[in-house]
Amino acid sequence: MSSQKLARSTAIGNYNWSSLSQRFYATSNKLNKKEVVTRIADVIKSFNVDNKQLTNKSVTEATSYYDDLGLDSLDTVELLVNIEEEFEIEIPDDVADNLKTVGETAKYVMSNPEST
Repeated sequence: MSSQKLARSTAIGNYNWSSLSQRFYATSNKLNKKEVVTRIADVIKSFNVDNKQLTNKSVTEATSYYDDLGLDSLDTVELLVNIEEEFEIEIPDDVADNLKTVGETAKYVMSNPEST
């Protein structure tokens, strides 16, 4: 096929699609750790567990879901679902099983290119 025919066959409308060679994202994904930890803390403080309010809990990177917040495994899964919704990501089950603190969760969120 001649280059002229190829150029015509790959052009749709006024745009030549053959020139696209990389994926473009709509926004820059530059979440900083402080912002991520703050947003996770907000999710935790709005999370209601067995009528125990977590609003008065001090949340830092070192906060443990089990020891400091008193969450069991089911509560932690529900909390991580809320965090997924907050950052518009999906945390795979094998990763979620290993997230024990706010800092570990923040690190995962920041490493996910789809986090918003």
